[in-house]
Amino acid sequence: TEDPQRKLVLLKYLGGNYTNYMQGRTRFHELDFSLEILNTSRQDRQLYEYIVSKESEEKVWQIQLEVYEPVSDPSIQILSWELANGSCIITINCTAEQGDNVSYSWEGWDASTSGLCTHNGSLLHLSYPLQNSSIACACTASNPISRGVVLFKSSECSYEQGGKSPSADLALSSLLVLLSLCRGLFYAVL
Repeated sequence: TEDPQRKLVLLKYLGGNYTNYMQGRTRFHELDFSLEILNTSRQDRQLYEYIVSKESEEKVWQIQLEVYEPVSDPSIQILSWELANGSCIITINCTAEQGDNVSYSWEGWDASTSGLCTHNGSLLHLSYPLQNSSIACACTASNPISRGVVLFKSSECSYEQGGKSPSADLALSSLLVLLSLCRGLFYAVL
């Protein structure tokens, strides 16, 4: 013999009276016969049955409850960049740390980049001529209950969104150290 199916009964309604077996976890609304699950969590994601019995007839509705964690604000990471044949080639990745069933899409922030940035998926491969003064692409991370948007801007072919190259940072650091040394020597001479 097969094991019988076991079901957890949340609520029973009979003759105008009801018994809530999950007091503190669920709330029954008599006005519309709805059952509210309080403090919903991922564990509530499952198949529920709504059964109405009248004399010898029984009607059963099955309801699949999906529970989603909201999407956190996404962030962009530059995976690679290179200069080749007068073009800048960049691969960027958009990710949200939190959220269930997250999907990603890219689009241009303005009319000039709309075709360049349009893509579905978290990875975006960009290739554009160096004479383009500014590239702006928006990444949207979304699920059925929420969405977040982050903007990628590049004014030149570089690692940083602000447009500075790593060598520019190194040159600036070296210049500051040199100025500090010169200032120290100036005070020592006086």
